[in-house]
Amino acid sequence: MADAKVIPFDDDRSRGSRGAGSRRRGSAAESAPVGEGPGGEVQPLPVRGAAAQDPAAEPEEPEEPDESPGARPTTEGGGEEGGEEGGLERRVAAGLSFLRRRLTGDYEVDDFGYDAELTDQVLMSLLRPMYEKYFRVEVKGVENIPAQGGALIVANHSGTLPLDGLMMQVAVHDHHPADRHLRLLAADLVFVLPVVNELARKLGHTLACAEDAERLLAKGELVGVMPEGFKGIGKPFGERYKLQRFGRGGFVSTALRQGVPIVPCSIVGAEEIYPMIGNSKTLARLLGFPYFPLTPTFPWLGPLGAVPLPTKWTIQFGEPIPTDGYAPEAAEDPVLMFNLTDQVREQIQHTLYKLLVQRRSVFF
Repeated sequence: MADAKVIPFDDDRSRGSRGAGSRRRGSAAESAPVGEGPGGEVQPLPVRGAAAQDPAAEPEEPEEPDESPGARPTTEGGGEEGGEEGGLERRVAAGLSFLRRRLTGDYEVDDFGYDAELTDQVLMSLLRPMYEKYFRVEVKGVENIPAQGGALIVANHSGTLPLDGLMMQVAVHDHHPADRHLRLLAADLVFVLPVVNELARKLGHTLACAEDAERLLAKGELVGVMPEGFKGIGKPFGERYKLQRFGRGGFVSTALRQGVPIVPCSIVGAEEIYPMIGNSKTLARLLGFPYFPLTPTFPWLGPLGAVPLPTKWTIQFGEPIPTDGYAPEAAEDPVLMFNLTDQVREQIQHTLYKLLVQRRSVFF
């Protein structure tokens, strides 16, 4: 199918200019310059009202615009609320153009399946109401994320369902001054679930393995990882905000190989969205899940119990930890990896405690 041409909408000013140009010329008197008579004599300009009777009269002040509540704004072309109509037309035109590209396949995805246009225009728009209105996320320290080049963002993981990763992605997307995008490393389970697999790929998620992480970092991307994995997201409510083991330090080795900074990230508020008071291991084994959560509302209330509690979130990005000063072989040094892993973990844990002390309540 041939690409359709987008015809721009004319505004009031362009229509007005065409109307003026097509107006017929009048008589010589009508076409004469202002102040000049038909015979070339200079005529006085016509004066109306009191000024014509009294030359010393002061000129009238211009009439103030009507600012009453009932007054309706007009555009330069004279149409009421024409600016809103023009904006609506542009949005409709952009939406139709977007649909045309999707239907004709005229869009790009990278080697990992990331669809930047779909993420910006659709997926982020779907996540933003939850981010802004439901969890009311407050972001701190986003300036600690580099404006360019690769970086590894390491965060705590919690909440029974991995909504914290999605909210962190929106925080970077909407608040970073350089408009950067966060590419998350996800567990194998994400990529075997129908629908979830496709959406995760479109959002820029990829498998949590060193090979994929290094390829993204080498391209100058921001990569997000949550080393606690299922141990963090599926921990009981009584252990909330207590960081679990950070694996064997694989994320540190990846950062050292690429020489990129590590940015610690602490998330408060996700622990309480699904208070996990129990774990049905039998159902988890039958379904192939790492755990099957039991909360005060799920599964007792059915689908309604899957609605998260509207807690107040805070996401804070800490000072970056540089890794470019180490030799290439440092990535194979187990002592260095252990020390850096412990440094990142301690920084995240300390920030979590500080944010919890500052928090007024779970919901406000």
